[in-house]
Amino acid sequence: MKLGILFGSHRSTVITLYNGSIGSSSALFLVIKLLHEAGIFFLPSFLLLSACSVLHLLRTFFLLPRGKIPHPLPDGYTCGITCGKSKTLSLEQITAEGNNQPTTEEVKDVPDQEKSLSECLKSRLFWWHLLWLSVMLLRHYLYIGTLNPMLQRLTNGDPSLVSWYTNVFAITQLCGVLCAPWNGLIFDRNKGKPSTEGESEQEADLRASVLSLFLTALQCVLFSVCACIPSLPLQYFTFVLEVINRSFLFGGNAAFINVAFPLCHFAKLYGLVVALSSVFSLLQYACFALVNGPLHGDPLYVNIGVLLLILLAFIHPLSVFLHCRSLASQRAISASS
Repeated sequence: MKLGILFGSHRSTVITLYNGSIGSSSALFLVIKLLHEAGIFFLPSFLLLSACSVLHLLRTFFLLPRGKIPHPLPDGYTCGITCGKSKTLSLEQITAEGNNQPTTEEVKDVPDQEKSLSECLKSRLFWWHLLWLSVMLLRHYLYIGTLNPMLQRLTNGDPSLVSWYTNVFAITQLCGVLCAPWNGLIFDRNKGKPSTEGESEQEADLRASVLSLFLTALQCVLFSVCACIPSLPLQYFTFVLEVINRSFLFGGNAAFINVAFPLCHFAKLYGLVVALSSVFSLLQYACFALVNGPLHGDPLYVNIGVLLLILLAFIHPLSVFLHCRSLASQRAISASS
């Protein structure tokens, strides 16, 4: 996902597009399901999927850069397969050439680049972002985990209706790759526009992320409300909200880490956030046990509880907004003194 750096002002759009593609890949299981219903066993289908993994090896060795991608990109920087002779710049050459004539933008971003990993982990932005991701990820995992029992209950066990709604849900997952770039456009909407005097690129990106973080939390609330209502026709709209919100959630997670923290820590922070949020998502098994035990298969009270938990996600955009306002106030005080 760090390849988004190569696309300049469209960096966040590309990052969210990659994440949307990952989410849409789950629709492959619809193809496997349809093939199985046509008489093809699961084993050949999964063997074919495994064979397609060779494409990832080819991409890794021939397209991806061998070293770190510098930011900002120096003139003439290329990666991947090129036709004819091209000048390949090493990281040492880039650093040496870049140190000769530092630009004003680079000078402003130096303090951020000097942040250590421990400083990033201790920041409020990191922990509020982790909470933002964790509670909404739990909502999605819980919905997917209870989807089949819910459809069984709402259709009175009609297998044809259950199969139909399952297919519709799988088809909507294909739309994730179409929805995800919308979130990236929200992040990148201020790129190319003149920024406030003295405002760094990172501060402008953080300010732009507030709307994305808020909309993602709002979508999840609407999705949770629909998931609480035991209406079969309403599930069509719930499926749409689920895929839109999941695309915004996964894409916004990567895009926010990309703009809020130094790029040298992106992979470490991204992996840590995903790992910790996955651990938090283990609460879904406690919810499943509660639904199947004391609640006798009715997830209504669990859904209401998760809905209240999701309201905590609004703290994150508020925290980022207050952080940006604090930076603006400090900048105004420095300019006046």
